[in-house]
Amino acid sequence: MALDIAEIRRARTCVVGVGNSDLGDDGVGVWIAEALRDRGHRHAIPAGTTPEAWVGELSAGRFENVVFLDAVELDGEPGTAVILEAAELKARFPQVSTHRISLGTLAEVIERGARTRVLLLGVKPASLRAGRGLSRAVEATAEAVVEILLPEPRAELVNP
Repeated sequence: MALDIAEIRRARTCVVGVGNSDLGDDGVGVWIAEALRDRGHRHAIPAGTTPEAWVGELSAGRFENVVFLDAVELDGEPGTAVILEAAELKARFPQVSTHRISLGTLAEVIERGARTRVLLLGVKPASLRAGRGLSRAVEATAEAVVEILLPEPRAELVNP
């Protein structure tokens, strides 16, 4: 299935920010989720280090898409981003994880329980040092991701 960002913006999509905000760029997912929430995204969850706490809500069928946001090690410069579907996520991030339950396992549980498509938007970190905040490259990517993931405005019915 081809990735269509416009469809994700139109659909009932929940974004889940994962990571530890006290460890530099590891907090990029939480930063993006908080920025989306602050800009009016109704289904943005800054889950931090416990995304598994949300598995019940995410697998209940309320959403067409669940997009996990996290720092991931990948090729390229810091700030490079990748989007993976659930099968790719499970293959690249099996149970061994910095989270209690890997995102691959969470994706499998969510997709098994509902007609929900699970994606990971991962950003390559520059630094995972304590107390540093986001690096410039990662923050620039995070700002772009916020703009991309903001839901399309829905036309409201107006009484004449």
